[in-house]
Amino acid sequence: MALKKITIILLLVCCGVKNYAQQDSSKNKAPIISIAEEIPDSNLIFSGTQIAEKEGDFESSGKVSMSGYVSTYYAHYTDSSGANGFQKFPTIAPRNDQFGLNIAQFSLKYHSHLFRGVFTMHFGDIPESAWSPQYNLVQEANVGLRLAPKLWLDAGFFRTHIGLESIQPRENITVSLATVTYYEPYFLSGAKLTYQVSDKLTVQLNTFNSFNTFIETNKNKALGFSAVYEPSRHFSFTFNTIVSDETPDNITVKHQRIYNNLYGIYRSKKLNIGAEVNYGIGQHDGLVDTNATASMFSALLALKYSFKPKFSVYGRGEYFVDDNEILTGPIEGSSHQYVGLNIAGATLGVEFKMIVNSYLRIENRLLKTLKADEKIFSYQNKLSNYRNESLVCFGVWF
Repeated sequence: MALKKITIILLLVCCGVKNYAQQDSSKNKAPIISIAEEIPDSNLIFSGTQIAEKEGDFESSGKVSMSGYVSTYYAHYTDSSGANGFQKFPTIAPRNDQFGLNIAQFSLKYHSHLFRGVFTMHFGDIPESAWSPQYNLVQEANVGLRLAPKLWLDAGFFRTHIGLESIQPRENITVSLATVTYYEPYFLSGAKLTYQVSDKLTVQLNTFNSFNTFIETNKNKALGFSAVYEPSRHFSFTFNTIVSDETPDNITVKHQRIYNNLYGIYRSKKLNIGAEVNYGIGQHDGLVDTNATASMFSALLALKYSFKPKFSVYGRGEYFVDDNEILTGPIEGSSHQYVGLNIAGATLGVEFKMIVNSYLRIENRLLKTLKADEKIFSYQNKLSNYRNESLVCFGVWF
């Protein structure tokens, strides 16, 4: 009953704002034609972490839209499940040897010349295994106002804008998430100030409660900057940086962290390529010398080639080094000591698209830690430094 009331209120608010926005529609310019319109079959790939929509990407007269998405899977891992029933690094397809529901979500969106907003609820294994325990059913809920031409202020709960991959399989090349994606923030609460400098350049300043929670954990705020440069219809480059300190207020030694994320994208009708590098430093974060400043590094490369509109092959390589556990937190090795995580992985798969707004993917992934004492996987009561994953994922949206 409460959900029904919330939905009705949101619709009434959106409809009311729509009437107001139409009064200013005479100032509209012709919409910008994006590559998503020219290449509809791939318009969701790499779209999940865009910092903001361009001013010309939606109807300036105002429009309320509803959408839904369901993703199901079957997974097999050569690694024993934890006490919670999930695999290590659980997000997409976290349950072993069983059919599961990745996500079922419903969204309401409103876009106009002056106002925009989105509200998305989600259910399934992704929110259960990897989402915030507070507001667990809310994937995103935010509103935005146009302060000036091409200048927007948005506030509320957001999906992350950091990284190449998102939590929704339809927005990624692969089903599984790279290791670095697992440790990057999935969700953020705060405000974003976005300015579209030109058709090629967009910049953003943002402030959030913390690195990866909806609820504030201390008196500090996370501060960030983002920029997207699109030199042509096929290429784009995104840079994100976020500065945060999640140290509890009652602890004297602080652990300020700076995380930098850079990725480039190439998209065409047949070929999609994404490459990402990340570099982070943490104050007082040395694993041996706790007073030392530590660093981490990661990289990934993903590509997809479509032989025909309905059939594609894809692959991804990943490399992640966090010797001092800046992002990972404590990880126990084979000798029950804490070790920094050094891991590499390779993923191969095929995709069938029965209709444009669907996919059936079959993929295999091998993860392997790079140091002898990093035996973090367990299978049939034996420790191992590798894991093999076999995944089948089916998704449809409207």
